[in-house]
Amino acid sequence: MFKEDMIDKSITRHKTYEELIESAKKSKDFVESKRELNTCDITIQYFTTLIDHDTMQRSLLTPLSNIEPNMEIKTLHDIKVCIPIEGIAITDEVNEIEDKLYNGFVVLSLGNVNSEYMLLNMSNSQAGLRQFNESENEFSVIGPKMGFVESLDINMYLLRRKIKSPALVIEELSMGSMSKTKVIIAYLDGITSDKHINSMRQRLSDVDFDIVWDTTALEQIISDQSNSPFPLFLSTERIDRVAYALVSGQVAVMSDGSPYVMSGPSTLLDFFISPEDYYYNWVLGSFFRLVRLMGVFFSIFSSSLYVSVMTYHYEVIPMELLEPLLESRANVPFPPFIEVIFLEITIELLREAGARLPTKVGQTLGIVGGIVIGQAAVSAALTSNVLLIIVALSALASFTTPIVTMSNTIRLLRFPFILLASFLGGLGIMIGFVCLLCHLFNLKSLGTPYVVPLYPFRKESFADSFIRLPFRMINKRPLYLDPKQRLKFNPGKEKRGRGELTDE
Repeated sequence: MFKEDMIDKSITRHKTYEELIESAKKSKDFVESKRELNTCDITIQYFTTLIDHDTMQRSLLTPLSNIEPNMEIKTLHDIKVCIPIEGIAITDEVNEIEDKLYNGFVVLSLGNVNSEYMLLNMSNSQAGLRQFNESENEFSVIGPKMGFVESLDINMYLLRRKIKSPALVIEELSMGSMSKTKVIIAYLDGITSDKHINSMRQRLSDVDFDIVWDTTALEQIISDQSNSPFPLFLSTERIDRVAYALVSGQVAVMSDGSPYVMSGPSTLLDFFISPEDYYYNWVLGSFFRLVRLMGVFFSIFSSSLYVSVMTYHYEVIPMELLEPLLESRANVPFPPFIEVIFLEITIELLREAGARLPTKVGQTLGIVGGIVIGQAAVSAALTSNVLLIIVALSALASFTTPIVTMSNTIRLLRFPFILLASFLGGLGIMIGFVCLLCHLFNLKSLGTPYVVPLYPFRKESFADSFIRLPFRMINKRPLYLDPKQRLKFNPGKEKRGRGELTDE
């Protein structure tokens, strides 16, 4: 490795306390206050933008002013007993002082004692947080609406309130050489496999990164295959989805400043399962899940099949449909490939513009823009009305995927299949489908095959895969998660709850 490519991490650390303070004084929001306390000089240093001034006035400045004048103060421990704050630390470690100072702590020191410093937590943990925690990107008609927020402490509280069990273990890590972001690993002791816990812990510990932007960034860094368009860890903002993942035997990861929680190991089918499937009757839940899966295939292959049929395979079109199709394309000057690409890119532009604009403007643009542009394109003979319907339905089908990251993957997959169909027709689609299957079969999530229970085939895991069977039939955790306890609950107790007699 070349020297210019090496990162000297010493520039972010200071060897002495004086060097640390000199560096902090370069910032406008750094405050250093000196005052006299019973013939002793004390120095208070902090970043004014990181602390809660009310807490500092109430818990530090007021108790200091109330110290009796005749009280003898020789060390920081004499001051510590007068301050009503828990977790006060007295240390001489410069690295610890640096970490705490940039996390909203106040540093207090005595003028005659230069080897020890008192650290007091005055951080404003609620500043900049949103007041409401409804999930914004994963909507639900029935069931809880609560989601995670950007505060790690609040997220841990929400998770603890959902899973009130001593088995829930939360481990904390510090990641990012510059951000020092708090990251936690959550799992159920006695249920989650030690292999998955150790693997997740090891991957996070090995991360060497400057700033952890979001949990979704961690997902890419620790992924088994970073070159795949498929998300290998499930990121969600819904509390009920994370709770279900933990109870099933998965490991969850949260980071401070992110409303998303990552869980793994995940499978391909996990991304098409909605929490609503478990809130409806199992018949309705299974029906909606099948509709969702069929929508995925329609979204990926509908446009490419149109290109293939209109370019190479006219013979497969029924005679009743052949004439309307030919009439719709009679005045279109472009081949089917250009026609499809034009409409697909138009849909993507409308979708991106609607997502970046304010909510009300974005909704109006998506509806009005789609109608106006679509009608204008058909009237100008730039595309056929049949293709316009197909592309619109394909876009709608991609929205049925509950997880946004998988929905984006489906949007991307349409284009290589359209390209293959334009060159090789139906054969190109089959070649692309085989390559896609081979890619999926080679993917792993935290060391677990990505397409299980299809490959490797696990018959016992099909009860909650393509369909959702009654709860009494999905009372066991999936074998591919290697749980320490396979049984979730006893179906026999469910029958007794309905008043049925047993031999016991």
